[in-house]
Amino acid sequence: MSLRKPGKIIGIGRNYRAHAEELGNAMPKEPILFIKAPTSLSGPGQPIVLPAMSAHVEQEAEIGVVILERIKGISEAEAARKPYGFVCVNDVTARDLQKVDGQWGRAKGFDTFCPVGDTVVEGLDWTTLEIIGRVNGKVVQHARATDMAFGVPALVAFLSQVMTLEPGDLIATGTPAGTTRLATGDITEVEIPGVGVLTNPVI
Repeated sequence: MSLRKPGKIIGIGRNYRAHAEELGNAMPKEPILFIKAPTSLSGPGQPIVLPAMSAHVEQEAEIGVVILERIKGISEAEAARKPYGFVCVNDVTARDLQKVDGQWGRAKGFDTFCPVGDTVVEGLDWTTLEIIGRVNGKVVQHARATDMAFGVPALVAFLSQVMTLEPGDLIATGTPAGTTRLATGDITEVEIPGVGVLTNPVI
């Protein structure tokens, strides 16, 4: 299926231990969530635009989960039985602004800071998925979905206690270690084997 414009783009922070450690952060006891602006959304091949406001922008390869039916107030066991779609996501982040602000709305909210693949694959077992991030053809990130501190059912159940999840909503499930500073002319790739490859240039 093709991705339609999500009503909500929900990001999860520090969901891989190695990434939290490389940033000098402790692992959270509950999922850390944030909202990315709908105008940050872009598609395959569209450029990531480095903002003048930031001197340090990084790519974040992530497994995207697309909600397929309305979900509210469910348990983790119930969430494990729900159908989902999966898509490649690049949660681009202005790392310097993230540190300065202490919250992530600006750092992750710039236009073009949420490239998403155009194909959503349903019917996959999330525990079998891998995430691979490349910059200029070099693998800089690689992890399995089972390396997440909070897996897909746990995230969906947690979020459903906070907000109603609607069909088309997108959850970016967090990034593994190896996020890399981007420069003009770079080419970023996010691959989920069995789902696809998302490629974007940097300008």
